[in-house]
Amino acid sequence: MRARIYQPARNAMQSGTAKTKHWVLEYAPASQREVDPLMGWTSSSDTQSQVRLRFDTKDEAIAYAEAHGIDAIVREPKKRSANIRPMGYGENFATNRRGAWTH
Repeated sequence: MRARIYQPARNAMQSGTAKTKHWVLEYAPASQREVDPLMGWTSSSDTQSQVRLRFDTKDEAIAYAEAHGIDAIVREPKKRSANIRPMGYGENFATNRRGAWTH
């Protein structure tokens, strides 16, 4: 069985970092998905693709994969750039602004 271990990226629509602290072990699909001719839904006989295991650290995820004989690939997360302003969008509505807010 092949799997990948990664740290999920933050949601692009939000500025928060929820659900990005843990590491995830996710199995690679073993078979192709098939289209049901009657309903048009996609399905697969591979139940492992539905399994997602979460770990607190990368080392725990790697140890689990080694203990259970899972061939895992570790993907390191890409860090955010350092030029993030602390108050970005919130500055527009601050009560302590120096100048008047205009368009």
